[in-house]
Order: sequence, then structure tokens, then C-alpha cells
Amino acid sequence: MRALPDRRGYFGEFGGKYVPETLMAALDEFETAYRKLRRDKSFARELESIAHNYIGRPTPLTEARRFAQLCGDFRLFLKREDLNHTGAHKINNAIGQALIAKRMGKRRIIAETGAGQHGVATATACALFGLECAVYMGEVDMARQELNVFRMRLLGAEVVPVSSGSRTLKDAINEALRDWVTNVRTTHYILGSVLGPHPYPMIVRDFQSVIGREALEQIRKRTKKKPDVAVACVGGGSNSIGLFYEMLPHKSIRLVGVEAGGRGPNLGGPGVICGAGLSQAVQGLVDGGCGELALGEGQHPVIPRGRGQRGRQLLTAAAADRGPAQQREGYVAAHRGADRAQLLLGQAGGPQFVAGEQGRGGVGAAPGEPGGHRDPLGDGDVDAAWVGPAVPERCA
Repeated sequence: MRALPDRRGYFGEFGGKYVPETLMAALDEFETAYRKLRRDKSFARELESIAHNYIGRPTPLTEARRFAQLCGDFRLFLKREDLNHTGAHKINNAIGQALIAKRMGKRRIIAETGAGQHGVATATACALFGLECAVYMGEVDMARQELNVFRMRLLGAEVVPVSSGSRTLKDAINEALRDWVTNVRTTHYILGSVLGPHPYPMIVRDFQSVIGREALEQIRKRTKKKPDVAVACVGGGSNSIGLFYEMLPHKSIRLVGVEAGGRGPNLGGPGVICGAGLSQAVQGLVDGGCGELALGEGQHPVIPRGRGQRGRQLLTAAAADRGPAQQREGYVAAHRGADRAQLLLGQAGGPQFVAGEQGRGGVGAAPGEPGGHRDPLGDGDVDAAWVGPAVPERCA
């Protein structure tokens, strides 16, 4: 797994490049620049300096003692990516890609965003390097994330409203790709998730792997041993692969992903990432492309269901209506269980992660499991307006 992708950009049966011919040269240029720069000592020094002095790395590893006591006999550690500058892990990749774009001579950056965290991170990176920035965002998401829209504009970015389709993330991606096709010679597209055409999954993984690298070093220093279990939310994948990648060689560490269950796969409710009924025809669009661009049965956005090393299976929303359900090395988080875990963590003195139900589910997954060290991550207060109604008045 750590040797992947291959030269064609494939992770086993998944991967590759399924994009308009206009973009192939840009992707090749991006990959060539990345492979050259990751061996460049001056690039590594500049990136490390920014990570330490601007982003705020390394982020702390916080032990949630009271929360662990409420849930069982184990020690729980939280890798505090919420304490990065901008409040999430997204800045790790945004800074890295913007620095590559600057070295490539690209002065204009575009991005898409749904919850707004990737948009804020991209706008921040562009402000730091003096690059022009345009962020595409669906009108529905703009209304839901007014604060992040304000933050992006405050940073000098142009926030482009998308009124087509469902006016959400998948439509924002469509518009961003149209922009890139039109302005490909002067513009770089910063993609923030572990999806899209090669080399994006590889590059996002590499820039986010600092999370797991730090976490392993920190927990060994604190406990004198490796963690038993590592838990991360699985949405676009940048958070989970960031924690898991450096742990893949350690077979004793169980890697557990938590996928948002939403309100069920047939309702199109919030949190549903993987729709039921993924056909071979749809996979041709998804693999090596943007998952949000392909629609499965019932017009739900879909991504491929793949198997990682040692049979670890990516989670889908197919079992969402059955509540929190174990699927090999993972869990589907439903609203009620996720909200309960969110409240328990806050009331036990832990950080208040309001990052969508997959983040909240990761914190509270499987309290009856054998003891161990767990490292769920949070993405900042991106869904406070949606989570708020679930908080009782006595807790508000």
C-alpha cells in the first residue's frame, strides 16, 4: 500500500486520470514539479519552516481522561488538528500545493469548497504567498457557512456562488473544473480531498501524512508504546489518510474509519457520501475523477468502495438506516449516536468538535471495545448551525 500509486497513478484497481484532454498536460506538469520538489532540500526547508512558524505544527496530542472513563477502561488521545492555523487539517495540503504552484510560476489558484474549511485554507495560503484566489461554492453551502464565506473574502479571495444543479459541493467542483479548462496555462487547481485524477490523491496523502507521523512520535513519547487503535473520520479522505498512512507498516495498530450515515441512503440527507447501487459504468467516471461528479441510483453522489491493506474496507452509507454498524474495520455514524458522543466529549472537558457526524462518531465509536489508545481528529466548527438543534437547552 505504501508503494502505491504505480506509475499510471493506480492504487490497485482504483485511480488513473479521467479528465478532459485539455487538463492532461497540466496534471503531468503538476506531477513532474511535485516529484522534483519533494527531493529539493530548499523546498523541504521552506515547507517545514511554514509548518512550524505559521501553521503551528506539531499540533498537540491531548489525553481525554474524563471522556475515556465515561466510555470504558482505556486511554484516549486526540490529535488536535483543530489547533492548526485556520482550525483544521486542510491547511497542511493547501500550503503545500500553493508552494508548488508558486514554484511552477502559476499566479492564480482556484478551489472548491462545501463546508468552507478547504476554501479558508486555500485563501489563507494564497494570501501568504501573494497569489490570486477564486473559490467556488454552492449557494446552499454559502448560506449554511456564512462565517467561512466572510473569512475567505476577508483573506482577499473571490468566492464564486454556484447556482446550478443542487447548488452544493458537486456543482462547485463542476464549475471549478470548467474554470481550470479555460485558464489552465495560468491557473492551478488546489483539490483538498483524496480523490480526483492522479497525482492529486498521492499529493494530498503525502502532505497530510504529517498528522500520523507526529501522532506516532507523540504517543510513543507519552506511553512508551504504539497505539492499539487509531480512529479517524472518513469523508473526502484527507483526514483519515493523514492519520493512517504512517501507521500502515505497523500491523498491530487497528485502523478504524467512521463514515457519516446521514439520514439513510435513500433520502439524500446530510452526511450521505456513498450511494447504494454502484455500477461498473459509474466506476469508470469515479476512478481517477471526482467522486462528486458521478451520481448513483437516486442521484446520490458516490465514490468507489475499495479495500485497503489487510482487508480494511472503506465505509459506505448503505447501512446508515441501521444506526452505528460495524463493517470490518469501520463504523457508520448515525445522527443520534454521533450527537450523544459530541455532548459527552464536551461535557467531559474535551474539545468541542462540530465537524459533521463522521467526526463526532469517530470520537464515540464502539465504547465496548477492548482498551487501547485512540486518535480521532476534528475539523473545526463547520457544522455548528446544523448540530445546534440537537443540543439540549441545559447544555447550550
